[in-house]
Amino acid sequence: MRVLVVEDEAALRDTLKTRLTEAGFTIDVAQDGEEGLFAGQEYPLDVAIIDLGLPKLAGLEVIRRLRAAGKAYPILILTARDNWQDKVEGLQAGADDYVAKPFHFEEVLARLQALLRRAGGWASPELKCGPVALDTRAQTVKVAGQAIDLTTFEYRILEHLMLRAGEVISKAELTERLYDQDFERDSNVIEVLVGRLRRKLDPEDRLKPIETLRGRGYRFALARDPAS
Repeated sequence: MRVLVVEDEAALRDTLKTRLTEAGFTIDVAQDGEEGLFAGQEYPLDVAIIDLGLPKLAGLEVIRRLRAAGKAYPILILTARDNWQDKVEGLQAGADDYVAKPFHFEEVLARLQALLRRAGGWASPELKCGPVALDTRAQTVKVAGQAIDLTTFEYRILEHLMLRAGEVISKAELTERLYDQDFERDSNVIEVLVGRLRRKLDPEDRLKPIETLRGRGYRFALARDPAS
């Protein structure tokens, strides 16, 4: 999952980047509103974290312009203001949730995960499709109740495919979600990772959880559990 962090306080921005990277996200950062607006419009994002008190362009205006530009990904507000009116303004501008400073990182992480689940139409932290169950909190995967050992990149691909189960995800989109902007990308890596995922999830080639649609991308083909 690709996250944009727009925060002018360098120490907090660096901490969020480090902790979110450790949690398995791909991170882009911006230090003011103008830079954040550009990144929010140009980068292939899954979610954004935007501070309200930004220099050059206020956080509220960044959110309004992103929504006006048709950007529909979830937005989490960071604010030091202990004023309910400011939080309401942020939500009315198009944000989806907020966290007041100072905060614990675990709260930010939990809210991000919840926003991503809801954006994909999931109600539960555990994504279930047939016998495959992915726990977004513990970042674990089980098939028919048996734990499957995945690398970080394998888990990221599977999470992205399952969050949007039934949809076709292009190889380019998966690559964008895996790597930072300055990372030298090789699209063949995606093919290798998907191949390894298939063998780990379906060693006997019975479930066929991941479909390849030639020239279009990949789709997680197992039906969602309605309870999820």
